[in-house]
Formats: sequence, C-alpha cells, structure tokens
Amino acid sequence: MQTELRLRIISGIVLAALVLAATWYGGIAFRLLAAAISVLVYYEWSTITRLPDSDFRGNAFGWATVAGIAGLVIFGFDELALPVLIGATVASILYAFAFTKSGWLPGGIVYSGLTAISLAAIRGDSGEGFAAMIFIFAVVWATDILAYFVGRAIGGPKLAPPISPGKTWSGAIGGAVSAVIAGTLVHAAFFPLNGLWIPVIALVLSVCSQIGDLFESFIKRRFGVKDSSRLIPGHGGVMDRVDGLVFACFAAFLIALGDAIVSGAANAPAGVFLFGP
Repeated sequence: MQTELRLRIISGIVLAALVLAATWYGGIAFRLLAAAISVLVYYEWSTITRLPDSDFRGNAFGWATVAGIAGLVIFGFDELALPVLIGATVASILYAFAFTKSGWLPGGIVYSGLTAISLAAIRGDSGEGFAAMIFIFAVVWATDILAYFVGRAIGGPKLAPPISPGKTWSGAIGGAVSAVIAGTLVHAAFFPLNGLWIPVIALVLSVCSQIGDLFESFIKRRFGVKDSSRLIPGHGGVMDRVDGLVFACFAAFLIALGDAIVSGAANAPAGVFLFGP
C-alpha cells in the first residue's frame, strides 16, 4: 500500500471516530467540534480568497465575527448566534459595497458562521438531534462514496465540466439514490417510517451536499488552489472534507427553522422538527 494512501486511510478513520464520538456525547463535546470546524473553515476560506492580503480590515472583522459565533455556540447561546451572524453579514455587505466591491468577506462570514450554528442546532441535546446528525452523515457519506463509484463505473455526460471535470450525471444520480436508501434505513433504525417525508428530505440533502461540493470546487478553481489547506494528512483541508456536509446541514437547519416558525415553536430543537417520531 502506498504511503499516501495509508496516511489517507488512517487519518480518515481517526477523523470519523472523533466526529462520531463527539456526536454520540453531544453537549459541549459536539459544540466544540462545531465551533472548531467553523473557525478552521474561515481560516481556509480567507486563505484561499486571499483576504489577509486584499482586505486586512475586513478579514479582521470576519475573524472577530466567526470567533464570537463560535464562542456563543460553545457556551450554548444559540439564540444569539443567528442574530449576530445576520447583523455581521449585513455589516460586511455594506462594507464590501463601500470599499472592496467583493463578496468574499460576506460569503466567508455566512459560510463559516452558519456552519457552527447549523451543526449545533441540529444536534442539540436530544435523542432526535443525535438521530438527525447520524441521518445527515449517512446521506452525505452515501452520496460521496456512491457518486464516485457509480460515476467511475458508468461514466457518461459531465455534471459541471468547467467546475469539476471528473463529476458525471450518472455519479450524481447514483449518489442521490444511494443517499435516499441510506437515509431511509438510518431513520428506520430510530423511528417508524411514516410517509415520504424522510426519503424526500434525504434527496434534498443529497442534492445540497453535491452543490456544496461543486461550490467549493468553484472557489478553488477560481483562485487556482488544489486543496483548501494541508491541515488533514492525506485529505487536504477541512473544507475539502466538509463541503458537502455543511451545505446539507445548512439546508436541514433552514428547513427546520422554517417549519418551526410556521408551527409557532421556534425554540424547539431543529432535530425534533426534521427527524422526530
């Protein structure tokens, strides 16, 4: 076995074990994980888009915002984190409009801040939150793995050649189908399956996961970068590993938030609305 492949496998197993352990324990362990991912994502985003060089003041504001949101998430002040993110995003858009004429600062703030908020909100402290996160992991991982193997086996028309030349429509469809199957099976392990809500949610999250993958590929291609960083041995950066996951979590969080607002129970955990019995 080649050294690079061995390193990739070992680091992948260690990462998966840490993530699953934090998800199992929940509470402060998972909040720390969500906050760490958010901070590292902003580090990589700002590095890729060269914010420290092109917009030092804006980047400092971005760091302050992401650090503040991470702190709020760690200490359980979730109800404050989203308003802070919205306010900082509006402020960064006005700043960019007035000075830089670039959307990379607001984009980085939203991408990083919403990562921590959505992960923490979905996991929460309930059994439904744990089931929700395992469900999302299953959907995203099934999408990634089967999209690769189906795409390699069948080939065919390219999905988005200017952004990611290796991805095919056959892989995208195969990944989505496998995600629906995996998500449905995981949900059935926790709760009785009732209707088409869960398969539909799995399909939506699989599509969002693939969009997240393409989005990160677009950013890296735009700035001529192969990996988001070299923080993870054999895997590149954090963004390289969580691009699909964070987009799926964004979608799940926003769906749950909309459902909560409509039902008049906005303070209930996101996992309860999406994946409760």
